[in-house]
Amino acid sequence: MAAWALVPDKDDESAGSRSAHGVFLTTLVAFFLVEIGDKTQIATTLLAARFQNIALVAAGTTLGMMAANVPAVFLGEAATRIVPLRYVRVAAALVFAVIGAWVLAAAFLKTGFSF
Repeated sequence: MAAWALVPDKDDESAGSRSAHGVFLTTLVAFFLVEIGDKTQIATTLLAARFQNIALVAAGTTLGMMAANVPAVFLGEAATRIVPLRYVRVAAALVFAVIGAWVLAAAFLKTGFSF
């Protein structure tokens, strides 16, 4: 993931030339595919089964996800206006590399494997 974060998107510079309709659909499809089977969808399914009101549970889940994600989207958009996208990509790659090294080290230490 760290290496992938360093690869720039082909359309980074032309992002402003897209229509709002196309960006919305791309985000909708990407978000749906990424979120398939995650704990939010499982919890939504269980809540809908328990309360037998799919519409209200789906509305609550959607509003909850928007409340959590909208600030992150606006913060990310504001950050890329101040900091060049290249630096954001490098910072993300470093964070992913540190987390990956941490998880691997924890796994090795837990199994008793010594370096």
